[in-house]
Amino acid sequence: MNVSASRVAVVLAAALPIHGLPVMAVGLGVLALLVYAGVVLPAVWSAKPARRKAAAAVLRQILDVIRRR
Repeated sequence: MNVSASRVAVVLAAALPIHGLPVMAVGLGVLALLVYAGVVLPAVWSAKPARRKAAAAVLRQILDVIRRR
């Protein structure tokens, strides 16, 4: 199934009530902030090499999933 992002946005805009889109946008922003704080920051600033390696591996997996789409 190949669905474009604009088509998904149109369907969501038609299906959700007017307050649903801002709530969803805030939720996505919070999710992005949590990923940043939980994965990116430990990968960069941790003093422990094992933690940096693990966080970098998780970040690499997340970016691979995003690139496949």
